[in-house]
Amino acid sequence: MAVAYTLTLKTARMQAVVDAIDSGGAGTLEICTSAYAMVLSTHTLSVPCGVVVDDTITFSAIGDASGEGDGTAAIARIKNNGGGIVVSDLLVGTSGTDIVLDNGAVISSGNTVSISAGSLTHA
Repeated sequence: MAVAYTLTLKTARMQAVVDAIDSGGAGTLEICTSAYAMVLSTHTLSVPCGVVVDDTITFSAIGDASGEGDGTAAIARIKNNGGGIVVSDLLVGTSGTDIVLDNGAVISSGNTVSISAGSLTHA
């Protein structure tokens, strides 16, 4: 049986995630190939990085970045300003994923990588 949390606790936990990302300044979002084999793009997050409503963080606008390598985006992680990983294993795609890419999942070095939406929901 899955563990269940009250909505109040879920909201507090998600706010703690936002606070951890924002600690020390703007965090970053790394878009990677599967198993984090290669970082394809690194995006600077806003401060605050997002807004918590109930059990979900909706990320603030995430700026464009230049492609750092060639590959297919599959997974992402969020680091705080000091480089510590706060959230990992975010799914990346063009719809129905945690991080939604504007330009498709295939990223090429030097090309602009745009993110149209990002969110994280408490499990």
